[in-house]
Amino acid sequence: MQSFLPPATSFHQLSPPPPVGSMESAKASVTHLLSRAHSLPCSKGALAFTQLVQPTARFQLALDALLPILDASTPAELASRILVSFILYTLYAPHPIAVNPFKSAIFATYQSEREKAVSFAYDGGVSPNEQLVWVLWKILKGDGNDIGPYSPSTLARSPLPPKLRAINLDLDDELCNITSDLSRDDSAYHYFQDKRGQSAPSDTNEFMRSQTSSRVVSPDYSFERDKQNERLLQAVKLLLAARERVLNLAEVRALVPMLSEVASSRMVTSLDLAPIVAYNPTIAHPLFVGLVSNPNPENNNPMPFLEVLPYLPPTLPSFDLMGRLLRDQTFIKVAGYSTVADLVRIEVLGLFIQQCINWIEQAEREQLQGLISDDRFEKGLQHLCRFFMSLIKLKIIDSRSDTDCAEMSTFCLHHARFEEANALYRVIMHGSNF
Repeated sequence: MQSFLPPATSFHQLSPPPPVGSMESAKASVTHLLSRAHSLPCSKGALAFTQLVQPTARFQLALDALLPILDASTPAELASRILVSFILYTLYAPHPIAVNPFKSAIFATYQSEREKAVSFAYDGGVSPNEQLVWVLWKILKGDGNDIGPYSPSTLARSPLPPKLRAINLDLDDELCNITSDLSRDDSAYHYFQDKRGQSAPSDTNEFMRSQTSSRVVSPDYSFERDKQNERLLQAVKLLLAARERVLNLAEVRALVPMLSEVASSRMVTSLDLAPIVAYNPTIAHPLFVGLVSNPNPENNNPMPFLEVLPYLPPTLPSFDLMGRLLRDQTFIKVAGYSTVADLVRIEVLGLFIQQCINWIEQAEREQLQGLISDDRFEKGLQHLCRFFMSLIKLKIIDSRSDTDCAEMSTFCLHHARFEEANALYRVIMHGSNF
């Protein structure tokens, strides 16, 4: 039999149970928390729950306030059900999921929601609870901590790649064997099984029984698929971290081979590119190539990602990325363009130079007005002039073409007091070919 003692609580720490009034107050506070914590990381929501409720009251309050939300028959937002699942997991997170007294409820909900999602998939649709199935699958595998940094609303809204759809999320035999123990002595499991039987249509149950009896799953294939899913999830985690810090060499080596799959999963948005470029330009290059190499005309891809590039600030990471892209001969399937270099040179380069000039001139005005005291104006000008000079040397830009160089020559003449601008102006005026 399982113990229902609160996690990390010894007998000598137990205090008298709270009075009824305080229990009702705590229940109201938890209900309020669940309605307001959707935008916070799951880990903070779980921490808030433990701070609101005394250790001796957590198990009872979880039964009274949390389990009904996890139940599919209760009308609740998807984000709330995700948060509740994580809280139930973290209450006993120091211990294996096998000894968590709520594992039965989590497992029964996983079975119920997965069956519905699989039924949707066979009908050609997508269940609205696919994300919940993935969260429960992670928890039952013992990887619930991976969910902590993300908010319930983000998890509920984020589309899953095909490999992480519910139809592909099978628990291995060792984890599935818990059902034999649960069915004997766990009332929570029976409660959720009964709820599932009442809420699921009979034709769905018959369909799932027929599919289960006729389908043979290869353990080796399932293992490899799970390993690949884990690698993909780890790559997504690293990509999210790449927006906030510089990745170390080991992390870059683990992420780069997976970037093409991450790009094709459609989990990357145009808003992710700018911070990734700022911190990790070496990752931004293969990521962008993967994005434009897998165009999705339905979502106007790759235009949202192209529109980010011209507005990158004139910093070394930005120029490093642009230089790599302008020399990249990877074949792409975008109409009218054959390579990444052609696409970036025609669609991005001219506007990028123009926006760099605007950014530098704005920084100069702010410096004259005393609004900034750093050297961003000088550094931006030097980087832009050196970048443009390298484009001429690589014959990406023709120094004899007024169309290519008119705006830049005016800019250099205006700032001729700088050595880099003076040298570039002389090259443009002489039409040097190096």
